[in-house]
Amino acid sequence: MSGPERIPPGPGQESVWDYPRPPLLEASGLRVQVLSNGTLLADTTRALRVLETYHPPTFYLPPGDVYTRALRPVRETSYCEWKGSASYFDVDTGPKRLERAAWTYFDPMEPYAALSGYIAFYPSMLDCTVDGEAVQPQPGVFYGGWVTSHVTGPFKGSVGMDGW
Repeated sequence: MSGPERIPPGPGQESVWDYPRPPLLEASGLRVQVLSNGTLLADTTRALRVLETYHPPTFYLPPGDVYTRALRPVRETSYCEWKGSASYFDVDTGPKRLERAAWTYFDPMEPYAALSGYIAFYPSMLDCTVDGEAVQPQPGVFYGGWVTSHVTGPFKGSVGMDGW
């Protein structure tokens, strides 16, 4: 019995199977937008991408390009072996508060210090776009990767990839 196989990337695509471990942090000049209930939460061309083996990219947005008044800090945290302790936010743009729809690292470990205070959003809860393309959420409950036509998988969280 074999596991899932890498989908070869086409022109202009990246395979998440080629992303490194530990993850790579890089600047992205792409236009990233996040909306909640029709309210623009973020609009930037200064996002950072985290690229980790088997995961679609996760975009982190500079706080100056995020409507932070809609974010409500929560007490819950989690821990990433690479970046450290993550803090979460509910997103409140009405009529329904979206629980733990965003997160940040206030004091990330090296070499991810540039992420400090940048905010990531779960595309499973919000309307996210990259250069105008609607983002699909990474499969799985916990993951925050952004799937676009520019990445191939299969992705961690997909059927058959749970233990990876």
